[in-house]
Amino acid sequence: QVQLVESGGGLVQAGGSLRLSCAASGRTFSTYAMGWFRQAPGKEREFVAAISWSGGNTYYADSVKGRFTISRDNAKNMVYLQMNSLNPEDTAVYYCAVNKIVVLTTAWNYWGRGTQVTVSS
Repeated sequence: QVQLVESGGGLVQAGGSLRLSCAASGRTFSTYAMGWFRQAPGKEREFVAAISWSGGNTYYADSVKGRFTISRDNAKNMVYLQMNSLNPEDTAVYYCAVNKIVVLTTAWNYWGRGTQVTVSS
């Protein structure tokens, strides 16, 4: 059974940083793409960042480019999202996801339950 568990969310002031982690279990994900998505209250879930199975290719939403960095550790089945220069518009529940390939939509196979990120002004 595939399981994704996010951690690292919390409350931070504008301009601050957080690092999200996602632990994957249930199979070996070293050949799968991994990604982060977010959903703010009243809005649809949106793509934030993704990384290819090798880590050689990364993808970002325009809204986070230059501020967020996605990385992975295949030996540990982990994916991370370093978030810097946070602003209130980044407030959302952040979800980890796994898929065979990177797609810049929410059509991913496996999802975590999410972790709340709140940025105060």
